[in-house]
Amino acid sequence: MAVRAQFENSDDIGVFARLTNSYCLVSIGGSENFYSVFEAELGDVIPVVHTSIAGTRIVGRLTAGNRHGLLVPNTCTDQELQHLRNSLPDAVAVQRVDERLSALGNVIACNDYVALVEVFRHTVADNVLVGSYAVISNREAWFIPAHQSKILKSSPLCCKSHLSYAGTVNRGSDVLGGGLIVNDYSAFVGYATTGTEMSVIESIYKLHDAGSQAIVTDMRDSLIDSMM
Repeated sequence: MAVRAQFENSDDIGVFARLTNSYCLVSIGGSENFYSVFEAELGDVIPVVHTSIAGTRIVGRLTAGNRHGLLVPNTCTDQELQHLRNSLPDAVAVQRVDERLSALGNVIACNDYVALVEVFRHTVADNVLVGSYAVISNREAWFIPAHQSKILKSSPLCCKSHLSYAGTVNRGSDVLGGGLIVNDYSAFVGYATTGTEMSVIESIYKLHDAGSQAIVTDMRDSLIDSMM
């Protein structure tokens, strides 16, 4: 299921957390309520690691990763890098990369199999910040409404994911990567996310078995029409 969370009155939890199938990174300096949401949902399954990146709390925007590895910018300190390597599962490779666009989470969207970076160069609604406007799991890829179906069908993700949907989070925000983090069995969204948006998220990422596909399609189309 999808769970609402908030970091110091900010609904952009994707800025302050990074979620994969084998670990979850959360920023230091948050409230206990913020951490308890993640611990309650994930604590028995994967490690929830409190960390900073480059001395900042925007860990979700500065990192990119999947269950196999984690990329951090070259501004990540030696102490932070060692902390991550000590805290993450041994099978997860942690690599510091020298990249001109150091906010890796803004420019990389990936699941455990493909990535919209060097592997497949792509844009979302003519925007190069694919990590901000697309959220990808191993099951589905979710894009902003302006990313039309014709463009979606040309995306390499459609070869790995069943479908690619369009929608919003946080009551109409198209910065999906800022308001949503997801893996194959959990999703966390900002408090401003509406019930309709949460239902669409849960259905798109197959986080529950309730409801028929027809109902999901109607809800999604209604939501998109109201935002266009």
